[in-house]
Amino acid sequence: MNTALFDRLSTVQADLVVAFVPSDSELPVSTSWLNERLDGSIEQLRVSNVFAGKLSETLLLPITTQDFAQPILLVGIGKDGALSDAQARKVTGAIAAQIKKLPYKTVAIANSGLTIKNRSTENVLTLISQWINEGFYEFVGFKKEPEVKPEIETILLEGCDESALSFGVATAHGSHYARQLGNLPGNVCTPSYLASQAQQLGDDYNLSVDLLDENRMDELGMQCLLSVGRGSDQPSYLIVMEYKGGEEGDAPHVLLGKGITFDTGGISLKPGSKMDEMKYDMCGAASVFGTMKSICELKPKLNVTAVIAAAENMPSGRATKPGDVVRTMSGQTVEILNTDAEGRLVLCDALTYIERFEPKSVVDVATLTGACVVALGSVNSGMYSNNDTVAADLHEASKVSADKIWQMPLDEEYQQQLDSNFADIANIGGPEAGSVTAACFLSRFTKSYPWAHLDIAGTAWSGGAAKGASGRPVALLTQYLLLKANG
Repeated sequence: MNTALFDRLSTVQADLVVAFVPSDSELPVSTSWLNERLDGSIEQLRVSNVFAGKLSETLLLPITTQDFAQPILLVGIGKDGALSDAQARKVTGAIAAQIKKLPYKTVAIANSGLTIKNRSTENVLTLISQWINEGFYEFVGFKKEPEVKPEIETILLEGCDESALSFGVATAHGSHYARQLGNLPGNVCTPSYLASQAQQLGDDYNLSVDLLDENRMDELGMQCLLSVGRGSDQPSYLIVMEYKGGEEGDAPHVLLGKGITFDTGGISLKPGSKMDEMKYDMCGAASVFGTMKSICELKPKLNVTAVIAAAENMPSGRATKPGDVVRTMSGQTVEILNTDAEGRLVLCDALTYIERFEPKSVVDVATLTGACVVALGSVNSGMYSNNDTVAADLHEASKVSADKIWQMPLDEEYQQQLDSNFADIANIGGPEAGSVTAACFLSRFTKSYPWAHLDIAGTAWSGGAAKGASGRPVALLTQYLLLKANG
């Protein structure tokens, strides 16, 4: 689907126009202009309470007049003059849901009538273009009779800032990619499949790609990562992709994604209920793939290295057992008290491997702990950092992208929960502060560079009847890297 700009309704050529209607305040300029050409019909509908302008309420006006021949979709924006991020997202979701079902190829959205609190016109344009495009995501899957593809071909948005539009569209493309990878079943999306996706992304965008197989990881001493995939028939991989948009030799910013393509818990087997959702345990990796796609489309002037630690955690006669001790690439030893705390085991070796890049910053992204879901739910991703600048930049990126994070503590006193009688470190720290101690474990492998950890266990997907990957935090990571490029 194509997304482009138009400057004013009086000249736009579209099969459908979308206009915003507040419930009890003055009509926006674009809606007022339409109201005049429809002989006051929009205002009459509002006054008569046929269309009250309630938040995300919609009404299609297929009628035409001599002065205006296009159908109009009215969308309510409620009584507030400016919407919150959540309200604006609800409104754009309602628009996408409606126009997907309509037989129109070109739709013009008069988004000058939509104001979001504390956001500039350019930022609103970016978010609207992102959210509208995200609203058209459909899982390309395995149904015998897939749903009919929407007829829409072009979305026209009101504005003049091409860079703001491009940013929103590229972010949506990255989000689509992350959601597609996340939603694939574990028998399709294996570590080898992720490796093939990296090769494809490299071919599409001229990225440098290196795939470290189990033999190479063994030579490097990455026994902790290898221990996770030992019970699986699927080989593990460390996947490296390099985008080189900056100066040659300039140190990169590194994104690291947890890519557990299916997580049974291993010998510490998970309960059967909702275990199907453990295909989403690679959503950290999926978000890194999606961010790389967005970055490749936007072409910022900086170097970015993406690293994916990919493995499948299965129980078998070869699987790692609780109580086993393994050596990490850093030389530290780990007593594995619970094989279901496997994400930190693949990430710690990857974090040590990343030292060779002498990175400017490292952000790892992982569906790491159920404890983070208990603490923050599905609204905020948990953020931990050993560097105030990285934390501040992620906070700023979070605000601009409307992709929420909440900084969690990383106090030294929590580290003692990881003490082991038999190794340098245990892989779990007991029932208290589970998300914190998981981050504390990772922090022991990040002392040579600025680092942040994003625990997205609560935000990466929705369960139940609405089961599906969210695409978060592609928007946050893309904005973070653009801030670094422009800083």
